[in-house]
Amino acid sequence: IFLNIATADQYLAIIFPAKMFKETYKEKNLDLRVLSRTLEDAGTLTSPLFAWNTCGAFISGALGVSPLAYLPYAILNWLNPIIAIIYGYTGFSVKYTNEEVVAEYFIE
Repeated sequence: IFLNIATADQYLAIIFPAKMFKETYKEKNLDLRVLSRTLEDAGTLTSPLFAWNTCGAFISGALGVSPLAYLPYAILNWLNPIIAIIYGYTGFSVKYTNEEVVAEYFIE
């Protein structure tokens, strides 16, 4: 989300964290699909919420309103990152690449 604010482009908000966290996900035996889902939750879906982001600028221009005007109706865009954080803390829908890690996780 921070990179969407700082770089004003959703592609940079996807590429930078993907390159930064790919090895960490592998070290922790997390399936890279979890990384992909997280990038979607935080990078792609939040980009229309910022007026200076390319997606926000396009949608603002197409609708003729600021992102603050459509923010209450963009429920998926602001709720999905919150749900992703909850999933991360609870471990719900987190996939592992090693079956031993999965068994160890459920024993604890």
